[in-house]
Amino acid sequence: MKKQRVDISRRDFLIGSVTAGAGFSLGLYLPADTGVALAAGEVNAAENTEVNAWVVIQQDDTVTIRIARSEMGQGTLTGLAQLVAEELECDWSKVKTEYPTPGQSLARDRVWGSFSTGGSQGIRGSHQYVRKGGAVAREMLIEAAADSWGVAKEECSVSSSVISHKPTGRTTTYGKVASAAAEMIPPLEVELKDPKDWKLIGKPVKRLDTADKLTGKQVFGADLQLPDMLNASIKACPVFGGKLASFDASKVSKMPGVRAVVAVEDNAVAVVADTWWQANTALDALPVTWDKGENAEVSSASIEQMLDEGLRAKQAFVGNTAGDAKTALKGAVKQVEATYGYPFQNHATMEPMNATALWTEDRCEVWCPTQNGEAALQAAAKAAELPAEKCEVYKIHLGGGFGRRGSFHDFVTQAVAIAKQMPGTPVKLLWTREEDMQHGHYHPITKAKMVGGLDEKGNLNGLHIHISGQSILAAVNPGWMQNGVDMLTFQGLLPDGDHAISYTVPDLLVEHAMRNPPVPPGFWRGVNVNQNAIYMECFIDELAHAAGKDPLQFRRNLMADHPKSLAVLDAVAEKAGWSKPAGKGLFRGLAVCKAFASYVAACAEVSVDDNGKLKIHRIVAATDPGHAVNPQQIEAQVEGSFVYGLSALLYGGCTIKGGSVEQQNFDSYPSMLISEMPEVDVIVMPSGGFWGGIGEPTIAVAAPAVLNAIFAATGKRIREFPLSNTDLRSA
Repeated sequence: MKKQRVDISRRDFLIGSVTAGAGFSLGLYLPADTGVALAAGEVNAAENTEVNAWVVIQQDDTVTIRIARSEMGQGTLTGLAQLVAEELECDWSKVKTEYPTPGQSLARDRVWGSFSTGGSQGIRGSHQYVRKGGAVAREMLIEAAADSWGVAKEECSVSSSVISHKPTGRTTTYGKVASAAAEMIPPLEVELKDPKDWKLIGKPVKRLDTADKLTGKQVFGADLQLPDMLNASIKACPVFGGKLASFDASKVSKMPGVRAVVAVEDNAVAVVADTWWQANTALDALPVTWDKGENAEVSSASIEQMLDEGLRAKQAFVGNTAGDAKTALKGAVKQVEATYGYPFQNHATMEPMNATALWTEDRCEVWCPTQNGEAALQAAAKAAELPAEKCEVYKIHLGGGFGRRGSFHDFVTQAVAIAKQMPGTPVKLLWTREEDMQHGHYHPITKAKMVGGLDEKGNLNGLHIHISGQSILAAVNPGWMQNGVDMLTFQGLLPDGDHAISYTVPDLLVEHAMRNPPVPPGFWRGVNVNQNAIYMECFIDELAHAAGKDPLQFRRNLMADHPKSLAVLDAVAEKAGWSKPAGKGLFRGLAVCKAFASYVAACAEVSVDDNGKLKIHRIVAATDPGHAVNPQQIEAQVEGSFVYGLSALLYGGCTIKGGSVEQQNFDSYPSMLISEMPEVDVIVMPSGGFWGGIGEPTIAVAAPAVLNAIFAATGKRIREFPLSNTDLRSA
C-alpha cells in the first residue's frame, strides 16, 4: 500500500540549510567521512532512498543507519547499528552510520528520540524504538517486493538484504525496491524478534568507527577546518563566580594574526586570530583584571569544615531505610565506625572543550563534539538570540566526554558569543588544557560517616550511612529533585531500581546532609556510585574483619535476596581463585555493586613493597548487563572503565585555593600510565530479560576492590583519596 508523502523531501532533509556569508550548503554529518557536514553537491538523492527516519538504502545495497546518540569511544554507533540491522535483516558488511542533526529532529517532531548520551543510556534507553525502526523498514521493503511480484507478503522472506519468494524462486535486493518501499504506509505495529532468534545481537562484531580513528581520517572538533575560518582562545575568571573587570586590547591588537579581542559574557575575554597559536600567544600577553568576587577565599580547608559540619548535622534527607538502625546499633554487641571522604575530580577529557560557530542575523550554525545535540542546539539558540528553527548543530565525534559534554555547553555558548562579534565568519574556539582544568563541572565532593553493628555471632544487624556533601541536581537541574531531595546522591545505596544496594540489612538508614560549596559539580562518569561503592564496599570489608569472617562469605550472607549480584561476585571469586592462597606477596580484595541497571563485581590482586609502592597485578571483573549486544565492546568498555576508575583512585583529586582549582595540567593531575595498568580478565555473563548499562558500572568496583586488597597487604585502611597522597607502607 502506497502512502502520500507529507513530510519534507529527501533533498530538504539532506540539505538542512544554506550557510549565509560562507557560500556553501551543509547537511547531514557523516562521522565515518570527513568530519564535516556533507556538501550539497556530494548528495545524489536518486541514489539514496530514505525508507524511514532510521534507514537509508543506496542502489548498491549499502545501508546507512542514522544514530542520534553520540559516539565518544564507547561503541554506541556500532551497538545501536547492530540493533537496527538485526531487525532490518540487512547485509552487515554494507552498513554505515550517520548522525542526523538536532535541527532536523526538531523539524520532524523528534522522530529520533533522545540525542542525550550519558548515564549508560545509549543502548538501554533506546533499544526498543531503534529496533522498531529497523523492523518497520524491513516490513516496508518486503511489501514493496511482494507488490512488484504480485504475491502475498507472507510468502516472502529476507536474509542479508536479499528478499526471496520461495514458491517462484524469485529474489531481489533492498537496493532495488527501496524507492518503492519508501512510498509504502509504514505498519503501525511490528513484532520484534525473540532474543533466541537474534543473529547479530550478541555477536562480537568489529566496530564501525575503528578504521578511521586508526588511520587518522576521523576528524574531531579540534581538527575541524572550514573556509575562511578564524580561531579563538579564551580565558575566564579563574575564581568560581568571578567576573571580568577590564582588559587592555591595545597591548596585543597588533600582534601577528590578531583580528579581534572581545569580551565574552561577563566573565571571560577571548582573542580571535588567523591561527589558534597566534590567538593563544596574544591572550597570554593580554593584561586582564578580574573581579574575583565573594569566592576568592574559598579553599579546600574551608570546604572540609563545611562537610565536617554536615557529618554532625541532625537534619538529613533519607534515601533508604529499613527497620530501626539507630536502635539496633545501640543494642549491638560490637560497633564499628569509620569516616570516608571523596574529592573533587575533573573529567580531563583528552580533547579540551571546543566548538566552531558561524553567526549571521538570521542564522547560526555550530559544529561541536557534544553528548547531547539537543542541549547544544538549545545553548546555541539562546546565545545567538535566534529561534531554534534558525539554528543548527552538527555533531562531531568526541575526544572524550565522561559527562562533561552532556549537561554543560558553556563552550558552545562562548563560541556563539564570539562569532556574534565576527558575523558571517566561522570561528573555532578551543580551550587550553589549563582552561579546561580550571573551568570544569567536577565530580562532587562528599564525606560519609559509617556506623555498623554486629551481633554475638558476628552478623550485621544495623547500618547507618550518613553522607555529607554536594548535590549535583541542586546545581544542574533542581527540577529533577524530589521535595528538595537529590536521590541521585544515593546511587548504589537505594532500596531498589537501577542503583539498588546489593545487600539486605535488617536495620538500615542511609541519609544525606546536603552541603554545597561554590565549586560547580557535574555528572562524572559513574556519577555518585563511585564514592558510594567505596563507602559501602570498604566498610563491608571493615565489618567482616571486625567479625573475624572471610570478606566473601560475609557478603554472601547478606545477599540471599540479591541473586544476580551474588552471581557476579561468585564468578570473580572463582576465577580469581579466592579460595586458594594468592602468590607470594600478592593480596586480594573484593567489591560488588549494582549500577546503571547492571550487576558488577571485581576481585583485585595487588602487592605493596616495603617502601609502600603499590602494584595492581590483576583485576577479574564480571558484568551482567542483561542483554549483551556486542560482547567485544563490553569487554573493551570494562577494561577502559578500570583505566578511568583506577586513575581516579591513584591520582584524581582537585584541591581549591583562592577560589580556584590548583591543578592546571596533567603534570599535577596525571592519569594512569600503561606500565601501571593491570591485567584485566573480563567475564561477560548476560542473564537476559533486561537492558543494563555498560560504560559506567564497573568503574564503581575498581577502587574498592583495590583498596580492600591494599588492606589485606598492609593492614591499613585508606579512607581519603587519591592514593598519591597516602603512605602505603604497612601499619
